[in-house]
Amino acid sequence: MNRTAACLALLLLSGCMVGPNYTRPPPATDPTPTYKEAAYQEVEGVAFRPALPRDTLDRGSWWTIYGDTTLDRLMAEVDVSNQTLKENEAAYRQAVALIRQSQSALYPTVGYTSSVTQNSSSGGRVSGNGLVSATGGNSFGEYSIGGTLSWEIDVWGRIRRTIESDAAAAQASAADLASARLSIQASLATSYFSLRISDERLSLYRQSVAAYQRSLDIVRNQMNAGTASRLDLAQAQSQLEQTRALYAAEGANRAQFEHAIAALVGKMPAEVSVETAPTPRTVPTLDAGTPTLLLERRPDIASAERQMQSANAQIGVAQAAYYPDFTFNASISFLSTTLSKLLQISSAVWSLGPQLAGTLIDGGARAAQVEGAKANYDKIVATYRQTVLTAFQQVEDALAQQRYYAEQEAIQRRAVAAAREAEELSLNQYTAGTVAYTTVVTAQTTSLSTQQTLINIRLNRFTTAATLVTALGGGWRDSDIPAIMPTMPAALPKPSPVKKGWWPF
Repeated sequence: MNRTAACLALLLLSGCMVGPNYTRPPPATDPTPTYKEAAYQEVEGVAFRPALPRDTLDRGSWWTIYGDTTLDRLMAEVDVSNQTLKENEAAYRQAVALIRQSQSALYPTVGYTSSVTQNSSSGGRVSGNGLVSATGGNSFGEYSIGGTLSWEIDVWGRIRRTIESDAAAAQASAADLASARLSIQASLATSYFSLRISDERLSLYRQSVAAYQRSLDIVRNQMNAGTASRLDLAQAQSQLEQTRALYAAEGANRAQFEHAIAALVGKMPAEVSVETAPTPRTVPTLDAGTPTLLLERRPDIASAERQMQSANAQIGVAQAAYYPDFTFNASISFLSTTLSKLLQISSAVWSLGPQLAGTLIDGGARAAQVEGAKANYDKIVATYRQTVLTAFQQVEDALAQQRYYAEQEAIQRRAVAAAREAEELSLNQYTAGTVAYTTVVTAQTTSLSTQQTLINIRLNRFTTAATLVTALGGGWRDSDIPAIMPTMPAALPKPSPVKKGWWPF
């Protein structure tokens, strides 16, 4: 009875846990009601407001905002074949396995032993002449079987704090997986639209080569008629060849974008071929919603917050080292020279009882471990707060880019229209003999440059849309984090129910 009472007392004591209980620290500053760049503004006298899709759009498949079926097909292959995503998914499974490994320490460890040995002894007698003569010997078998039980009673909560830390780290790994997926999707969208814009450049250079070839033919005819100089012909020839060189270089760029797409969908470059297609005419603009929702949307913020709980639990693990470990040990062995009598009570040898072990003097090692755990927690708190600040910066940057690039495209389109008109007028005037050919070259160069700039602005707008979705966390929510809840032994207090995907102890 006394032993039973002692064991029950140890189990009751196991409800204690040293170390601070986790509470989520607030960000460095509270989010403002609205984003600075989301307010109604005018740029160069033109008002800009975000267009559809609005915040009510399910951004789980956020790339559908582009309305491009080829991009939809490529995105579907990311989860299937992307190797970086598989690496992060394996890291998450490894983190979950570590929880189960730590959880196993809450339960008794049962072992067993068994052996069979054959022993022999030799006998003899000494004769009168001093020689030993053999008289035979004895041989006998020895059989043993036994079991052991060892159970560390988690009086101070060291094991449970370790499980808490591992569970939070696993949830951080799940958030890292979501971050990796979102980043890969954004990279694929950027590479895809870079390829589509490359197609636009190739089309522009083809049209320019054809136009410059016609200009060269005009100059050649003028020179044959004696109204143009060889200098004009050389200038026209140079303009044509330079544009042909741009066309060749752009072909290399397109190939690289196609190879990048292949790597992102987890395939060899030879397996992926993206046919030429027009870029969507409209570029989506998005509403960022309210800043307070950003803390729930960004998987990297959730990962940093989960790492804070993991580090907080490690403080408890370090503080538990100040207290002695209580272990309940039991063993029983059966030993007999006769197999038929092996499992009889008379052949049994057993032991049962608790064990207490602790450290008396360690030269300050435990104090240093606690201090280090607290410093690590403070470091991760700073990392979390910086992650929040960076997230808001990225959203504000993307909102500003979205607004200003839209305005820039409208202005640049007017510049392209004017440059094309100037190119056409200069060529007509040269044909009429009223201007020098240098005027035509200048107008053609300006027209090509303005069109290149317009194409680059369109690329910026497409990539900004992907950047903004990524900065907002895509369609992710912090409630998407797996609610990892290890099963506790019945004798131990269970944590409170999971809320919103978190595991609060």
